[in-house]
This record gives sequence, structure tokens and C-alpha cells, in this order.
Amino acid sequence: MIRRAAVVKMVVVAAIAALIATLVAVLIDWLPDSASEEMDRITFVYWFATIICIGIFALVVAVIVEAVWAFRVQPDDDTDGPPIHGHTGLEVAWTVVPAILVIAIGVVSAVVLSKNADAGSNPLTIKVFAQQFAWRFDYAGGVQSDELVMPVHRSVRFEMDSPDVIHSLWIPEMGQKQDVVPGTVQKIVITPTRTGRFRLICTELCGLGHSTMRAPVRVLEQPAFDKWLEKQSSARGGSAGGGSAGGGGAQVGKKTFASAGCGGCHAFEPAGTDAEIGPSLDNLAADAEKAGKPLPDYIRESIVNPNAYVVPSYKSGVMPTTFGETLKPEELDGLVVFLSGKGAE
Repeated sequence: MIRRAAVVKMVVVAAIAALIATLVAVLIDWLPDSASEEMDRITFVYWFATIICIGIFALVVAVIVEAVWAFRVQPDDDTDGPPIHGHTGLEVAWTVVPAILVIAIGVVSAVVLSKNADAGSNPLTIKVFAQQFAWRFDYAGGVQSDELVMPVHRSVRFEMDSPDVIHSLWIPEMGQKQDVVPGTVQKIVITPTRTGRFRLICTELCGLGHSTMRAPVRVLEQPAFDKWLEKQSSARGGSAGGGSAGGGGAQVGKKTFASAGCGGCHAFEPAGTDAEIGPSLDNLAADAEKAGKPLPDYIRESIVNPNAYVVPSYKSGVMPTTFGETLKPEELDGLVVFLSGKGAE
């Protein structure tokens, strides 16, 4: 009778603990709304592990409550408890059952990892270039964009590289996250399941401008994506050779200013940026005069060799030194034109 009453109490306590834990798990939005097949699978693993954890939590709470209540002693009782021998069946149970649960979580996770890495037979390949403190996305046909645009219901395989430090690509609603390591090409697959606008963020501390390393993301229907890609390709062809001084060069420079992430660190009124990590670019003429160099030469040197002259009150070694290698000649020329104010719209 006593054992049966104890079991009933433990069952009631376990049910209450499980109910409370379930409400906490269900009523709070721990995860964003899924927008990819990969996120759907990750969410399944999350809930699979959560259900197991709730069960274990309820059992442990029930045992603790019953033990505290049934085996409590009087305040003045200082005697030792009776010597007892371990229960072999219980010891086997609490070893075998957790082992089975851990193996189950491991198997499910391995299956999901394998499926999430499978790009299928006809993926869209996008090369991702991560550099302090901006993202660039390269599509087939030489199309480059600082905005990530993807078609819905088609697997996208990202091939990612970095010239400076470790970055990490993550779109919260799409689940997948991958470090971008210098010197190696990292790959990740995302298959969007709904159209809309999202935000890509860097989740690896990559320098003073880490918090500004963001990129807009759009998911379009396949026909709309094809139209966007064709438009970008046509615009690229139309601007070829536009790196010389004048309006064309300034437009290339303005686009490069955005794609290279310059606005994440510098304030520049023509570009509508107001960051304060680096010196303001609205004072370039005065800075060039202090450095004793012509404005175009000063701008170019500041881009390819930023430590040659550092504006007073700012530290050296903050701005990446790889722009001379990563920017194309026409982009560098256009950036000089844009920043010097020549041919600006």
C-alpha cells in the first residue's frame, strides 16, 4: 500500500513537472519561423531532443520530491542512515536507458546533417566572399551582388571563402550556419521554402565592425529570380569599361562602396552612411592635405595600404589590408572617383 501510494505521488509530480516544462517549451518562441527545408529538419531534431529532456526532467523531479518527502528526518536526528547495497536492476536501467536515448539523438542528428548537406542534382551555386566587414555574392555569368537573392524551392549551394579572418554565415530563419575560414572553401546548402525578405548575419567575432557585417536576403519565385539575374547581367555588361573618371566611374565606385562594406565603418554623406569605427570620409581633402599627398593618390593608398597614414585619434591595424587584392582595378578606380567627389550624381 505504501509503495503504491508512493508511485501514485511520483506519477502526479512527474505529470505536473512535465506539464510545466512543456508549457515553457511550447509557449515561448525559441526558434524563428522556418524558411528552409534544412531548418525544418533542424527543428525536428530540436523537438526530438526536447521531448526526451522533458521526460527525463519529469522523472528526476518526481524522484527528488518523493525522496525529500519520504526520507526526511527530524531536525534533532543526527544518526547515520542504514547501510544498504546498490540495486543492480536500477543501476542497469539508469545506464542502459540514457545510453539508448543519447544514441537515438546522435543517429537522428547524423541523418539530418547528411540530408542538410545534400544539394541534390540541380543546385544553384553561389560563391560567397566574406571580408571585414561585408558580404559579396558571385553568381554564374560574372554577376556580383551585395544582396543575397535566391529562388524558392531550389537547393542553393554556397561555396565560401575569406581573405582575412574567420567569419560565419547564418540566416536565422534558414537554420544553416557555417564558418568561413581563410584559405579553405567551406560549403553549405540551403533550400528556401517561402519567399520574402530575411537578414544574413556574421556570427563569428571578426573585428571592430563585426556588428555591422550584415547582408539583405531575398527569396523569389523562380521566374522572378531569373529576371533579376538577367537584369544584373545586363547592368554588368552595360557598365563594363565604366571605371574611368566621370559619372560611370562614380557609379561603379558607389556600388563598390556598398558591396565592400565601407559604410559599415565610415561615415560618408553621399553614400548615406554614418558609422564611426573609422574616420569620416567627408574630410578626405583635409586628411590628404595633412598627409601631404594629392587627393586621388591619398585615397588609393588609404584603400590598398591603410596603415601608410592613419588619421590622428584612430588606431592602425583596424582596416583590412586586402582590398588591393580583392578589388578589381575598375572597382578600385571607381572607388577613388566616388570618394574624391568627381562625377558624383
